[in-house]
Amino acid sequence: MPNQLLFAIEVTINGLMAGVMYSLVALGFVLIFKASGIFNYAQGVMALFAALTLVGIQNGQVPFSHLINAVFGTDIHHFGWHVPAFLAILLAAGVMVLFAIIVERYILKHLVNQEPIILFMATIGLAYFMEGFGDLMWGSEIKKLDVGLPQGGSLWLEAKSKVLGGDGFYGFYIDKLDIWATFFAAVLVISLVLFSQYTKTGRALRAVADDHQAALSVGISLRAIWVIVWSIAGFVALVAGIMWGAKSGVQFSLSLIALKALPVLMLGGFTSIPGAIVGGLIIGVGEKLFEFLIGAPFLGGATENWFAYMLALVFLVFRPQGLFGDKIIERV
Repeated sequence: MPNQLLFAIEVTINGLMAGVMYSLVALGFVLIFKASGIFNYAQGVMALFAALTLVGIQNGQVPFSHLINAVFGTDIHHFGWHVPAFLAILLAAGVMVLFAIIVERYILKHLVNQEPIILFMATIGLAYFMEGFGDLMWGSEIKKLDVGLPQGGSLWLEAKSKVLGGDGFYGFYIDKLDIWATFFAAVLVISLVLFSQYTKTGRALRAVADDHQAALSVGISLRAIWVIVWSIAGFVALVAGIMWGAKSGVQFSLSLIALKALPVLMLGGFTSIPGAIVGGLIIGVGEKLFEFLIGAPFLGGATENWFAYMLALVFLVFRPQGLFGDKIIERV
C-alpha cells in the first residue's frame, strides 16, 4: 500500500479521535439547550472548573490558599494527603452537582419565562464568574492531571501497522489517551440516549424541552429537571476536562475549547445528542485531512484554526438546523 495513502489513513484516524474530544464538550451544550432552550456559554468554563477541582482534590490542595495566605500572613498550600483518582473524580462530580443546585436556585429560578437572550447573557456572566472563582480557589498556574490513563503512542499498533507500508513508514501513531477518550465518549453517549429514551426522568426531560408550560401542567417540576440537566452537563464537563486536561495540562486556555464546540453544534444540530458526536467527527476528520492535503502543501499550514468555522458557515447557509437538528417552523 502506498505510504501517502497510509499517512492519509493515519491522519483520518487521528481526526476521528480529535473529533470525539470536541464532541465531549458539545454534549454539554446539547443537554442544556434541549431541556431549557438556553445556549450555555459557560460550558467550556465548566470543563475548566471541573478539571481544576479534580486536580485540587487529588493533590490535597487547600482551596483559596492564596487568599488565606495574603489575608492572614500564613504559608499553607496543601493538606498533606493525596486522594486516589477514582475517589477524587467522585468528589469532583459531587461538586458539579452542588454547582447545578446553586445555579438553579440563585440564577435560573429568577429567570423563568424570560427571553432566551436574557438567559444567554446570564450564562456569559456565569462563565466569567466561574473563571475568576476558579482562579481564586485553585490558582492560575498550569497543573498536571493524572488519573491513571495511559498516554503516548501505542507501540503495539505501530508494530502491527508498520508492515503495511514500505521504507519511511513506521506505523500508525495513535495516542492511547485518545483511544480511551473515544471509549468513554461512546459509553457516555449510549448511556445518555438510553436515559433519555427509556427512563421516566428522561421522558420528563424531553417533555420540558418540547413545551415548558405543558410539562408544568402535568406535574413535571421544571426546577428539578433543570438541576438534573445541569448536573449531567456538569458530569459531561468533568469527563471533557479530564480528557483535555490529561492531554494538554489543566490551564485557563482550556475554557476556549468551547469555541471549537460551536462548529460541532452547527453541523450536528443544537438539539441532537448523536448529532454532537457526528458533528465532532466531521470537524475532527475534516480539519486534519484539509491540513494534510491542502493546508500544509499549498497554504502554509495552520488551517486547523479556521477550517471548522468555514465549514460551519457553509452548513448555516444550506442547512441552518444542522444534520440532526429539529427544523423550526413558525406560523405567522
